[in-house]
Amino acid sequence: MAVEVTRRRFTADEYQQMGRAGILREGDRVELNDGEIVTMTPIGPRHGAIVDRLSRAFFTNAGDAAIVRTQGAVRLNAFTEPQPDVVLLRRRDDFYESAHPGPDDILLLVEVAESSIRYDSTVKAALYARLGVVEYWLVDLNTDAITRYLDTVDGTYRRVAVVPPGEPFAPELLPGCVVTTRDILG
Repeated sequence: MAVEVTRRRFTADEYQQMGRAGILREGDRVELNDGEIVTMTPIGPRHGAIVDRLSRAFFTNAGDAAIVRTQGAVRLNAFTEPQPDVVLLRRRDDFYESAHPGPDDILLLVEVAESSIRYDSTVKAALYARLGVVEYWLVDLNTDAITRYLDTVDGTYRRVAVVPPGEPFAPELLPGCVVTTRDILG
């Protein structure tokens, strides 16, 4: 006799309630992607250093044009609340104190990956495109490459390109925030 297995998708509100109830602890490295609670890989020293370099470059180059958020939550829809490594957000006086930023607030989302590179370049890239993240950068620690994902059309990124080493580049929505691969990778 065949048994049909169904999955139970959690909403972002239920996910938050699990945290408040202690089901998910503050130290748990998890995020909510399309209704599924996903365990994130631990952050190694190099990963942490890259996030710090990105943060410094963005604080320096974006100035007051954006809010730089590191490893904090964004709510992309009712079922998706990831914690990207770095996000550049539209300025808001309350710094998003009343609610997590959503897709319209995100100028750039950046993930740094080593063991999760396949997941971040396929599942997360597709999810971010489908949910309206305008620009996504993926820093691959295995190859020391930065891939830019741009121009969402019908839920997919039309332009995907690896940034040439040493070439200056900037988020499309923050053209004054110019960085190089050296600024990010050291």
